[in-house]
Amino acid sequence: MIAKAVIPAAGFGTRFLPATKSQPKEMLPVVDTPTIQYVVQEAVESGITDILMVIGRGKRAIEEHFDRNFELESELAAKGKNEELESMRRISSMADIHFVWQKELNGLGDAIRYAASYVGREPFAVLLGDTIIQSEKPVTRQLMDIFERYHEPVVALEEVERDKVGRYGVIDGKTIDDGLYLIRDFVEKPRPEEAPSNLAIAGRYVFTEEIFDCIAKTKPGKNNEIQLTDAMRLMSRSCAMYGLRFDGKRHDMGNRLDFLKTNILFALRRADLGDDLKDFVKRVAADL
Repeated sequence: MIAKAVIPAAGFGTRFLPATKSQPKEMLPVVDTPTIQYVVQEAVESGITDILMVIGRGKRAIEEHFDRNFELESELAAKGKNEELESMRRISSMADIHFVWQKELNGLGDAIRYAASYVGREPFAVLLGDTIIQSEKPVTRQLMDIFERYHEPVVALEEVERDKVGRYGVIDGKTIDDGLYLIRDFVEKPRPEEAPSNLAIAGRYVFTEEIFDCIAKTKPGKNNEIQLTDAMRLMSRSCAMYGLRFDGKRHDMGNRLDFLKTNILFALRRADLGDDLKDFVKRVAADL
C-alpha cells in the first residue's frame, strides 16, 4: 500500500520570467487555482494524504498557500462569504503536507534524494509540481494499481510526436498488456533519429526505496545535473520496471504555450465562465 507522495517543486521556472522572479512557477494559476493545488488534489484523490514537497529558494508562497490564513478566514466570515471561506479551509486540510529545502538546484534526481528519510523503506509516488494531468481515474492511482499487481516501480508514459522526443526522457520497452510496457532502458532527451520510441515519461512515478541508491550512484548528466532518468536507467538493470501509457491528458505548465492553452480549456469547462469565454473565442477566431 502506497501512503506517501513526493512533489518536487524547487526549480526556478526561468521560462516564465519575469513572472517567476518573485513567484514560484507552481503557483501560477490555471484560471483561479494554483498549478500545484491540482497536483495535490490528484494525490489526495488517489488515496494519498501524506505529502512531502521539495522546495527551494523563493518558494515560501507554496508553504503559505497550504497553511491556514486566520486573518483572511476572519475577513471572509465577517463578510458572510461562506463559500469562499470553506474553499480556503479545504486547501489547508486536504492533506498533511511537509516541506524540505533542496539546498542547491542539482537536478530532479537530487531533489528526490531529499525524500529518503521521509519515505524510509516504503514505496512512494512522485508527482511533478508543474504538471497537471486530467483523467477520469487519477493517473497516480492508475500507477498505484500497477504497482500493487507487480510490486515493482512504474512510470507514467505519454505518446508524443517523434520530432518532440528531444524534450523528454523516453523509454525502450516491450508491450506486455494494453498500454503496459516492461521497460528495457531509459534515454534522457534523445535526438529524434536516435530515440528508441516516442513514449515519453510524463511526470508521475511510483518508486521503491532502491531509487535512492541509484541516485547516489548517478553522476551528473545533461546540464551537469543529477538526472532522474539516468537513475531510473541504472535501476532498470537491477529490477523490473514498468511503464503505463495512461488514460488522460497531460498539461505541461512549464511551457508558456501549454500554460495558455490549459487556462482556456479549463475556463471553457467552468459554468461561471464557459459560455462567455466561448463567445469571445469565436469572435477572436473569426477575425484571424
